[in-house]
Amino acid sequence: MSDFSYRRLDGENYDINKVKQIIKDENVKFIKLQFVDINGHVKNMSIPSCHIDKILNNEMMLDGSSIKGFRSIETSDMYFYPDINTFTILPWRTRDDSKAARLICNIHNADGTPFEGCPRCNLKRLMKEAEELGFSMNIGPEAEFFLFKKDKDGNITTIPNDKAGYYDLGPTDLGENVRGDIVATLQQMGFDIEASHHEVADGQHEIDFKYSDILTTADNVSTFKIAVKAVAEEYNLHATFMPKPIFGINGSGMHCNISLFSGNKNAFLDENALYKLSNEATWAIGGLLKHVRGFTAITNPTVNSYKRLVPGYEAPVYIAWSLANRSALVRVPAKRGNATRVELRSPDPSCNPYLAFAVILQACIDGVKNKIEPPSPVESNIYQLSSRERELQKIDTLPGSLEEALFELSKSNVAKEALGEHIYNEFCQAKRKEWDSFRTYVSSWELDRYLDTL
Repeated sequence: MSDFSYRRLDGENYDINKVKQIIKDENVKFIKLQFVDINGHVKNMSIPSCHIDKILNNEMMLDGSSIKGFRSIETSDMYFYPDINTFTILPWRTRDDSKAARLICNIHNADGTPFEGCPRCNLKRLMKEAEELGFSMNIGPEAEFFLFKKDKDGNITTIPNDKAGYYDLGPTDLGENVRGDIVATLQQMGFDIEASHHEVADGQHEIDFKYSDILTTADNVSTFKIAVKAVAEEYNLHATFMPKPIFGINGSGMHCNISLFSGNKNAFLDENALYKLSNEATWAIGGLLKHVRGFTAITNPTVNSYKRLVPGYEAPVYIAWSLANRSALVRVPAKRGNATRVELRSPDPSCNPYLAFAVILQACIDGVKNKIEPPSPVESNIYQLSSRERELQKIDTLPGSLEEALFELSKSNVAKEALGEHIYNEFCQAKRKEWDSFRTYVSSWELDRYLDTL
């Protein structure tokens, strides 16, 4: 690999001359213009680096009608508006003569206005609205993933690459070297890695990177997924962020550590308050708990997501909050000071991070604006409570299926405001088709259960 440092210094901003110099010094041949669709899938257009002036002058066009959920064929002309500070060389493309760099882009309409269906533009809209109220949001995600073997023909299997458990180490943890290379790759791209370890299930792993503002973190989650898959491929393994790929073992979540800031001050901290949590913190918790059923379709957007959200596998199911109790949906980690935060434990890594962070931000801001008081914290193990005990404590549950989650989304004005009309309509249309496809599909479970008995 090159000796080039891909990391920008804290507070450093790129300009076109800096980018041009890096392209020249590092012999970068291609620039990948990246963006995400409504489902959170990363898309890109590869442009020879000699066109960097046109790229940074927002002259590169996109056929929006070719991207699901974007534009109709009658109004398909759109433009890439790259964020110059996302420029970085792709480390897994530095081993030959075709080095590539990427720029994460906003998608704009032909008249230059931000496209209302661009998830990144939509998140920036909400950030601006929050800033007008005096707040910004930081998020630190904990995205889990599985590493599966491939067969002799290169086909993906669901055979885990190891049989290790939580915090195990080599030689039992066969993913140790893969994780090490993933961490090194991410660090070259500017990530501040805080921890990596084996997770509970066979072949399951977690790599945590430092929190940042929600736009940067959404960019980082998308980059993280690409990097994990690229490095796994070098080991002839398949990395998946599918929430529940194997029945009977833990699924993969993406816990989100959330804090609101007012300028440089953590708005969740009050040294003199109960639990040292400010009113803004408790109101934000109240907003999350009130609106979570309405935004679960966004944070858990697949049919498979609801195979994870069941009791017995450490995934949160019950709508409650606590200080230490990991059976609650929202938990407040013990650390205080600038690290004061709340942890929302329901999201999974199949979500579109730009949309997920949008609805989380909107729910918290609504809680603060309307001073929504949460119920008392629940410190008992909610998994062990009977349905009657949960009923007495008014502990509700998350939606149990994508169908139920979409119904709850249809009733949530907060979630609709967070998404905007275009994204809301396109998302719901796509997800209803997904649910209908699942609902009408005859599965192997049904054939095994009924074919020879009925």
